Amino acid sequence: MGKTLFDKIWDSHVVSEIEGGPSVVYIDRHLVHEVTSPQAFAGIEKRGVPVFRPQNTVATPDHNVPTIDQHLPIKDALSKFQVDKLTENCERHGVDLYGLNHPYQGIVHVIGPQLGLTQPGMTIVCGDSHTSTHGAFGAVAFGIGTSEVEMVLATQCIMQPKPKKMRITVDGELGKGVTAKDIVLYIISKVTAGGGTGYFVEFAGSAIRGLSMEGRMTVCNMSIEMGARGGHIAPDETTFEYIKGRERAPQGEEFDKAVAKWKELKTDDDAVFDKEIVFDAADIEPMITYGTNPGMGAKIVSNIPSLTDIEDSEKASFEKSMNYMGFNAGDQLVGKPVDYVFVGSCTNGRIEDLREVAGFVKGKKKAENITAWIVPGSKQVEKMAQDEGIVEVLEEAGFKLRQPGCSACLAMNDDKIPEGKYAVSTSNRNFEGRQGPGSRTLLASPLTAAAVAVSGKIIDPRELL
Repeated sequence: MGKTLFDKIWDSHVVSEIEGGPSVVYIDRHLVHEVTSPQAFAGIEKRGVPVFRPQNTVATPDHNVPTIDQHLPIKDALSKFQVDKLTENCERHGVDLYGLNHPYQGIVHVIGPQLGLTQPGMTIVCGDSHTSTHGAFGAVAFGIGTSEVEMVLATQCIMQPKPKKMRITVDGELGKGVTAKDIVLYIISKVTAGGGTGYFVEFAGSAIRGLSMEGRMTVCNMSIEMGARGGHIAPDETTFEYIKGRERAPQGEEFDKAVAKWKELKTDDDAVFDKEIVFDAADIEPMITYGTNPGMGAKIVSNIPSLTDIEDSEKASFEKSMNYMGFNAGDQLVGKPVDYVFVGSCTNGRIEDLREVAGFVKGKKKAENITAWIVPGSKQVEKMAQDEGIVEVLEEAGFKLRQPGCSACLAMNDDKIPEGKYAVSTSNRNFEGRQGPGSRTLLASPLTAAAVAVSGKIIDPRELL
């Protein structure tokens, strides 16, 4: 029997297996940030253990950093402590650090691919659930907890049970105004927020292969939002072209040798998955969430489901969600007023996302009732936005580009949506209070967010294209 892409990568990294228990898996790349690493570094120091392979670890501050006045000392005491501690730990243990104001600093899942640190066939971990982003390159990438961060620092290995395998195929052509974010929100709305639990997902099909690397990263980023351990896409020429020439990628002949190996990273024709799901790209339209988990999403032109459409076992949580969001079952989404628009995060803070927003708002003006935060995913994205004239386009439309960081995705920093306010967000989670205590989040694509920012209310972006 043939092997899946996941099997090929996982099996080649198993150091040993515990009978009836987890596998000990070797980790090629360990990404570290300021929030989940201080206790891990303290743990290895307490035991007198060095970082086993510091050359395999790369660090950057992102979750808790301010997105304005980054040249000034950090005002928030906790944020300053965490960022300072990351700097101290990396210096002491010889770990590469792209610190605040470094030209490569940014959200860890944005800078990894940008620098060529993310490569096909790798095992990649980070103390952050959206490490699944790197699976877009044909890697096995997943988030880990702080104790596991310590384990990887000390041994370059991790103990993990092998997940089941699922393939989600999306075939056909995408319609006008439909983006990668709409694909993954559509999938999660069908699979539900727990439908991928216990699985590692391979995304396949012509609609997936037709995506750019930025689009593929968006899809894999949100695989965790259906409960999956992670998600990935088989590498191809699009992947190789993206990686070529990047600073930390193989160069010259070494790159050609690497590509020859990477081309073997695909699921065999006779491989068997534990579960297969197929979708038609023609059924996907611009999407938006209306509830308090990413599975509560719908086509933007649709109404919120009525109570008769909800399973009896789900009605209590559905009504709780509607009460929190200030919506009613059966409400129409289009036309609802919005207060904030957030474009950024490891889901949609890349240069392609900013280009899409700028292309849409050029010649238009931001609605007066909208507070808009446009946050690049890295210093490199910020520089490209400046060099390409995106900043000027945004400013003419009434927007202002902030500085790199996770920002309002998780509101661990100063960028918080006020209580009771509605935010159309390009990030990945819409849980209660995710973007600030009492905040109400509606997830959507950068294109939809741009349309909302211009109109001041929920609108089908296709109306303005």
